[in-house]
Amino acid sequence: MRHLMNPLDLSVEELDQLLDLANDIEAHPSRYAHSCEGKKLATLFYEPSTRTRLSFEAAMLNLGGSVLGFSSADSSSAAKGESVSDTIRVISCYADICAMRHPKEGAPLVASMKSSIPVINAGDGGHQHPTQTLTDLLTIRSLKGRLGDFTIGLCGDLKFGRTVHSLIQALIRYQNVHFVLISPEELRLPDSIRDGVLRKNNQVFREEVRLEDAIPELDLLYMTRVQRERFFNEEDYIRMKDFYILDREKMKLAKEDMLVLHPLPRVNEISTEVDDDPRAVYFKQAQYGVYVRMALILTLLEVKVC
Repeated sequence: MRHLMNPLDLSVEELDQLLDLANDIEAHPSRYAHSCEGKKLATLFYEPSTRTRLSFEAAMLNLGGSVLGFSSADSSSAAKGESVSDTIRVISCYADICAMRHPKEGAPLVASMKSSIPVINAGDGGHQHPTQTLTDLLTIRSLKGRLGDFTIGLCGDLKFGRTVHSLIQALIRYQNVHFVLISPEELRLPDSIRDGVLRKNNQVFREEVRLEDAIPELDLLYMTRVQRERFFNEEDYIRMKDFYILDREKMKLAKEDMLVLHPLPRVNEISTEVDDDPRAVYFKQAQYGVYVRMALILTLLEVKVC
């Protein structure tokens, strides 16, 4: 039995196989429509989510399985003080696989150590978000045709952005990936990622404050929102939330084939006028999230589809 806590839990070869499976699911959805009949997915979401929770549910329903779970800690026995360890022991009696989101870093890992079913980390605090990373990689590979040989700009909240942390760790395994880290001083990438991942692996990167200075050279721009829920006080959040706004004027500075990704939800960081630009692929990215989660469920449950 395997769990997914971190994108690095999958080797590059396993990752390629997973993405190939996701692409096949996209091309031949009917082939997989009954592959998980009789299987149940538990979604244990201790903090709010739209895309991740619903895409997991859509993925399992598309595979012919069923879904149970909760969408907030207040609607679970966590409100009564039940531990994650006890919750997963109980859920293991009800379901075949589990996706867990939790505000505390490491909570899904604790669950995996006590679980008798596969556990998928659906986001733990500011730490990791591996299935978003799988979504990002599938989007990049499907639309760019490769994973590697590009310059990617990561813009916004790089300090608390778990999607950014996971994506960096995944992309350093590919050849000739250059990173441009675009953020205000207060939201710079943590030392644990800058030094412990990028510098440790001799990765090419540089840091910028102004998006305008970086965007002309980018092949990919990965925008993130400033996350209100990660701030300790409202004043800091208000001061930082509109630091970056990608609009039509900034897009004029970009390459004609640059792609704009965003894990969503967005607030103000991408103007709605950008949505009609063919380089804006964040809603397509959300659709890829369903395919990759379908592939992951099949892989962890060891379901073979002929």
